[in-house]
Parts: sequence; C-alpha cells; structure tokens
Amino acid sequence: MRSAAPAPRVIAVVGPTAAGKSDLGVALARHFDGEVVNADSMQLYRGMDIGTAKLTTEERGGVIHRLLDVWDVTETASVAEYQRLARIEIDRLLAEGRTPVLVGGSGLYVRGALDAMEFPGTDPAVRARLEEEVTLRGPGALHARLAAADPAAGLAILPSNGRRIVRALEVIEITGRPYTANLPGHESVYDTVQIGVDVGRPELDERITLRVDRMWEDGLVEEVRALEAQGLRGGVTASRALGYQQVLDALAGSCTEAEAKAETVRATKRFARRQDSWFRRDPRVHWLSGAAADRAELPGLAQSLVERAVTA
Repeated sequence: MRSAAPAPRVIAVVGPTAAGKSDLGVALARHFDGEVVNADSMQLYRGMDIGTAKLTTEERGGVIHRLLDVWDVTETASVAEYQRLARIEIDRLLAEGRTPVLVGGSGLYVRGALDAMEFPGTDPAVRARLEEEVTLRGPGALHARLAAADPAAGLAILPSNGRRIVRALEVIEITGRPYTANLPGHESVYDTVQIGVDVGRPELDERITLRVDRMWEDGLVEEVRALEAQGLRGGVTASRALGYQQVLDALAGSCTEAEAKAETVRATKRFARRQDSWFRRDPRVHWLSGAAADRAELPGLAQSLVERAVTA
C-alpha cells in the first residue's frame, strides 16, 4: 500500500531482541512501498532460521526481505562486507523511488549501513597473536582487558564473542586509541528516521523466555545438528551465535540440553540489555512503546513519526 505522505530516504527499526522489530518493519515496508533490508548479523547465515527468529515467508506478508541467507555458516562475518552489501540494496531502492526499511538489532551493522564509517585496517601479526591468546586463555580474559582499555567497547561486545574481542583489541593496538574512538560521530550518509522499539525489562525478559521455549519446540536442536554437519562448529562467527553455541555444547556433551536451554535464556537477556544500551546512546533514535498493551497502536505511531520527520 502506497502512502500519500512522502517517505524518508531510509527508515531504520532498531532495539533489543524480542521487542517486535521484525513485525514493525514489515508494516512500515508495506505502508511506504518498500523492502526490508536485514541488519541482524546472524540472519545473514543460511540455515540459521529458528535460532535467529527469521520471519517465515507467511510472516513477511509479501514484503521482500534482502540480505537474508547470504553467507555459509563457515564464513566469518565482516561488518565492512555487510556495509557494502547493505548500501547496494539501499541505493537500489532509493533509485527506484522506494523505501528501504533497515531492520535489526546488530548495532554496528546498523551504523555501518547508515553512517559515515570507515573501518581500520588489520595487522596479521597482531591478529594472529591475539587469536592464539584467546584460544589459550579464553575470551573472558581478553574481554576483561578490553573492558579496562575501552569500557564502552566492553559493554557493547559480549564476553563470549572472541572474534569481536580480538578485533577490538587489534584496533586499539594498531591505532593507539580506544576501539570506540574509531567509530564516527552520529553522521548519517542517508536521510534516515530511526525508530527504537521499547519494551520494559520484565515484559522483555518474559518474551525472551517464551521465544527460547518456542525455538526448542520448533526444532532448534535438530537445526543445529544439521548445520554442524555443514561445518557450523568450525565457523568462527556462526558457531558463537546465541542458542547455537549452547546447543553445540550440549551436542558435544559439555552440558545437558536443559542446561543449554537455560543458558540460552540467560545469555539472550544479557545480550538484550547490551543492545538497548547501544541504541540508547544514539540521540537520533525515536523510541516508541512496543509493549503488548501498545502493540496495536505501534505501526500507526511509527508511520506518523516517519511522516512528521519527512515533512518537518
């Protein structure tokens, strides 16, 4: 359905996991004659469907979704490569006079797509030394070092995410500056309206618990087992995804399936808090309530916000 009101150059729907971003993105893409561009780092992986809560074809409501199922689970994620792919989709839609609706909770991916952002180079020797150290000592020890050197990066990066911890420490070492100091200011390369979906902590925690229950019921363990046969365990990035890492541990006998499920709930709640903190630091995000009591009104409020921002 095409809106009579002018749409902005880009709409971004952001916020923590389980807040309701995906459904709102579909509603906005339908209203403003657009397509959804995925900004969830793990939904770029083929076959990682249940554990990343990818919308089914039916749930997408006829709206085309871009940048889903792009990488094999053995490929290492790259924000720089994501930036290139996302801007191809955004620029194409803009050239067609249509609305890109960027949807996802991966903060660095959202900023990479939308903001004036260049990525520091790499030093193979430094990278190799840090990767060896994370293998020997574990990511927690290096995360403590990162948090001491750059508290903002320590908050933004999960202690279990060895790949991102190594990258942050590498950037600190080769640039002599905190990792987050290498991030740009809030300077967009597109006219953008960013909408944050806000859900109170108790309700969000309950949603996360219910979502993880549903993932198990829908066959997450079987999905991980199938992906393990495709090389998931050796994937530097995909193997660390929430739910997938825990199920892999259970399949290896390191914990029971019940323990894996409980840890997935705990880790996802921690991750949601980090996501919320990341997006709260961006003054451009307009927050709207995604609470159950306000869910019916959310699409209309978001549409009004977009139209006001365009015509202001």
